[in-house]
Amino acid sequence: MRYEPSSILLVEDEPAHAELTKRAIRKAGNANRVDIVSHAEEAFDYLANRGKYADKDRYPLPGLILLDINLPGMDGIEVLKRIKGDPELKRIPVIVLTTSEREVDIARSYEHYANSYLTKPVGFKAFEEKIRQLDFYWMILNKAPVIED
Repeated sequence: MRYEPSSILLVEDEPAHAELTKRAIRKAGNANRVDIVSHAEEAFDYLANRGKYADKDRYPLPGLILLDINLPGMDGIEVLKRIKGDPELKRIPVIVLTTSEREVDIARSYEHYANSYLTKPVGFKAFEEKIRQLDFYWMILNKAPVIED
């Protein structure tokens, strides 16, 4: 298992949101890489180095996971549950980044050990600023856990 603390895995099924998020992270400039997957099974393939993500050097464990709740098939809460229930993955910080402001979604996210819950602002500038702050906090200020091979 290889770990890259300055990389981000974005789990987002909406291509436009994925691209905006990736662009905002790149503009913030603190993450070395951003990989995007569009559904739960692809996220688990990435995290387990299966299928097209089998190369551990090319697809190391990320230092941060940004997770949308509204995914096709298995929703983000179930993905969060599985990540936080896995002894090898549970220390990776997971931020729920979604459009949902429903109290039940917020409560369920924290109930399953989300490290943070952020809603996506509507305007691009506000969204970009939120991502810049997120990037700065999690990539620079936060002390990441050590995840050993």
